[in-house]
Amino acid sequence: MELSKEDIRDLLESKVAFIERTGVKALILEKGRIKLSAPLAGNENHIGTMYAGALFTLAEVPGGALFLTSFDVTRFYPVVKEMKIRFRRPAATDVTIEMLMAEEEVGRIQEEAEESGKSEFVLTGEVKDEKGEVVAISEGVYQIRKA
Repeated sequence: MELSKEDIRDLLESKVAFIERTGVKALILEKGRIKLSAPLAGNENHIGTMYAGALFTLAEVPGGALFLTSFDVTRFYPVVKEMKIRFRRPAATDVTIEMLMAEEEVGRIQEEAEESGKSEFVLTGEVKDEKGEVVAISEGVYQIRKA
């Protein structure tokens, strides 16, 4: 079952209160491609740059976003198994993250989950500021499971 972009946007932006408080917004929601943003305003730390937890949140959400745009939500559900983040420089502006998943990878994951009940995949992302500078690099291990 495919969800509409409006349904996906609603699920991402307002169904998890913590994510909603950070102001994460979906900019691009396509099968195998997502782009999300988070504002600096409301997410500042003690020195006026973006709080590390807000950067982490933005880096973690793409696994769910790609799941919602690429998999049948009536047959599978996602979980995050592991998340690493490397903070490279302070973010003094709004930030974005964009991730892609090839059609072949979607097929592989779905086929494996159908056969064994679950399938893992790794997503690596770059959180960028408004100048395009990489402020953080993330690597998440996600899993989809049969519902």
